[in-house]
Amino acid sequence: MSRSEQLQLTFTGKGGQTLLLGHGFGCDQTVWAPIREGLNAAYRVASYNLAGSGPQGDQTYDADIHDHVFGYADDLLTILDEQQAGPVVYIGHSFSAMIGLVAAAARPQAFDRLILLQGSPRYLNDIDYVGGFEPHQLEAIQQAMDASFFSWASGFTPLMLGPDRHDDDVAKFTETLFLMRPDIASNMLRMIFESDQRAVLPRVGAPVHLVHSHSDIAVPTETAYWLHEHLPGSTLDFLDLEGHIPHLTQPGIVMDALKKILGRP
Repeated sequence: MSRSEQLQLTFTGKGGQTLLLGHGFGCDQTVWAPIREGLNAAYRVASYNLAGSGPQGDQTYDADIHDHVFGYADDLLTILDEQQAGPVVYIGHSFSAMIGLVAAAARPQAFDRLILLQGSPRYLNDIDYVGGFEPHQLEAIQQAMDASFFSWASGFTPLMLGPDRHDDDVAKFTETLFLMRPDIASNMLRMIFESDQRAVLPRVGAPVHLVHSHSDIAVPTETAYWLHEHLPGSTLDFLDLEGHIPHLTQPGIVMDALKKILGRP
């Protein structure tokens, strides 16, 4: 079975240029459903589940391979090789934003451009860098998660979705989060928290468009500005909303932003 099949690569749309959608932690590819229909009319839209995510996610995850973003970037590049898709427009949310940057640094010719939603190269604060968290804060999150995954999730979900959430949004995100095996979710979150992709940015050879909420508990606006400054030629658009998963909570606003970006040269 190919890696594309293992990760349940799915195509929709009426053809044209290929858009490849990458989801963030706790989600699977179904999180794109609210905006996918709007993209189908003009594009060939592809999406897949990250290793460890979605139905049977435990069968696609390898603790040795996926203990770093490089393992996920290898999965992405393998999918592109198998599909011979040509340069794609990659739309990556949160952790998948960094997966896209790492993949584009390794093989820029595979990407027409990258549109990155709520991405962060490092979640920990550092000298002259605001990531949003101190080590003890991330450790407390991890300890709570390991102590009781389902209780932790009940508090984590509304924080991630922000005040623009609806009950259906909470139910949807909780559903995909609970599809993850707790130990895999814990390993993946710790890896994301401990990662630092700042050194990769100068090697990214494809055009990058950054899209961020005005208020996101996981990614401060300072992080967005830092990314923009350190990705030469990138653009940065702020959405007039709050929360870390805006394509789920406010898909109309995200769709309008994507149409504007996709319409740019």
